[in-house]
Amino acid sequence: MASSDIQAKKSRKRSDYGYHQVHQTRWFDNDMYAHLNNTVYTALFDTIANAYLIEHCGRNPFSVNNPTPKSTPGQPSNITIGDDQIGLIVSTHCDFFASVAFPDVLDVGLRVAKLGSSSVTWEVGVFRQGEDDVKMVGNYTHVFVLRETMRVGKGGMVKEVREGLEKLLNSPGAKF
Repeated sequence: MASSDIQAKKSRKRSDYGYHQVHQTRWFDNDMYAHLNNTVYTALFDTIANAYLIEHCGRNPFSVNNPTPKSTPGQPSNITIGDDQIGLIVSTHCDFFASVAFPDVLDVGLRVAKLGSSSVTWEVGVFRQGEDDVKMVGNYTHVFVLRETMRVGKGGMVKEVREGLEKLLNSPGAKF
């Protein structure tokens, strides 16, 4: 990776990300070197991206095995019914700049780095709560495919997903 790209990532701020979640680290998140295990970062990617897809793009991750989603009684639902696409992870990458560990509270930020006709490359920034310096910047790519064939459909991703993703497309400071 080019040095200028690493420097750009290393200078990321919370305001570069339009969607945020707070995560409390857990004791068993630490590895034998007393910092957050690499697999935990992948779980953070999965959690924030899928939360955004559910909240802002009408996705229902449980529809694969339960095609008729049910919302919790008394709770609002943003789940869209009627399409047969799922998002598959095809690539992940992390650049680490500093360590975090239990009992840190993390502020995780999300934005869309690239939007294709059937794919989205997310960028995730991890910050220790109360600190300005980014600790890790990662990329995570989903390709939206037809559930039955596991292939990209003719029209690319569905309209509701694209519209939700466009809100985060390199848009620092977007509020939700």
